[in-house]
Amino acid sequence: MTRAAESPTLPSALTPSPVGVLPSQALKALIESGDIGADLPFAADQIQPASLDLRLGQTAWRVRASFLPGPERTVRERLSKLAMHQLDLTRGAVLEKGCVYIAELCEHVRLPKGLLARANPKSSTGRVDVFVRLLTDRGLRFDQVAEAYEGPLYVEIAPQTFSVLVRTGTRLNQLRLKTAASIPTLRSLTVGVDLTGGLVGYRARRHCGVIDLDLEAGHAISDFWEPLSAERGELLLDPGEFYILASKEAVEIPALEAAEMTPIDPAVGEFRAHYAGFFDPGFGTAEAGAVGSRAVLEVRSRETPFLLEDGQTVACLVFEPMRERPTHLYGEGGSHYQRQGLKLSKHFSAGLG
Repeated sequence: MTRAAESPTLPSALTPSPVGVLPSQALKALIESGDIGADLPFAADQIQPASLDLRLGQTAWRVRASFLPGPERTVRERLSKLAMHQLDLTRGAVLEKGCVYIAELCEHVRLPKGLLARANPKSSTGRVDVFVRLLTDRGLRFDQVAEAYEGPLYVEIAPQTFSVLVRTGTRLNQLRLKTAASIPTLRSLTVGVDLTGGLVGYRARRHCGVIDLDLEAGHAISDFWEPLSAERGELLLDPGEFYILASKEAVEIPALEAAEMTPIDPAVGEFRAHYAGFFDPGFGTAEAGAVGSRAVLEVRSRETPFLLEDGQTVACLVFEPMRERPTHLYGEGGSHYQRQGLKLSKHFSAGLG
């Protein structure tokens, strides 16, 4: 006789429910129970409908190369061999483009049995071309926190186009917790690119100034971005250049679902179409007052020039169930990216210059 699978053991503060992504109230319960801790007091706006914003800690290290700790080593043990110099983030520090850094995070976790986690860059991080990946001690994969993991969290930071100013408390990525038991994929949605109308996108300028990642609307768009139009619904991507484009389709994430943008099959094009992948419940919904929201696409061509056409598939959204409805939806109370069309990160303002 086949033995039935055991139900995952969950913290007492959570009400047992079907498998899926944990909502905001469950994240709050894990903070209150101490299973998610931090070196600084938590801010209320760190808790998103289906994810938790993570903050940089006090120290970062410039490293010779990206790495994974592997099953036998901690991140600190690897840093003892690969670190070049140490940066004090309490005073603020510039992370230079083309370099790789490892930073400790304020948050640390003690995941209960039956829970694991996945990380992704925040929207604002991806839109300024900063490559960010989570690391854990004895980790085998980036952006993955294993079931029942207990320990510190770190982040790899690799600015690609712009040098950036960060400090203790700067938020670059998010953590999404989910049940370790298999979660069904509810559906998927292919996303095409919109190359119609006048302004269709932006291309990052080279040799710009530093972007302060904690300064909203404090940088002139014209200093960092070149506006783009598309002739006959086509746009030629140059290798190594970074583009901000928008999806052809409106995107809607229902209250009982969470989504993540995933890489496309390389067979449909040699380019990367996103860095930041989490979409929380309520994005683009009428219930949250945002019908017609588009996905913003962070696009980089690889080795060869590539000609994009209007409507061409560039990414895919994969939908998973929430364990229960979040206490608040994305965009309720205001959000920089709700009701968005083509939109740069919150750091830029057209009125400056």
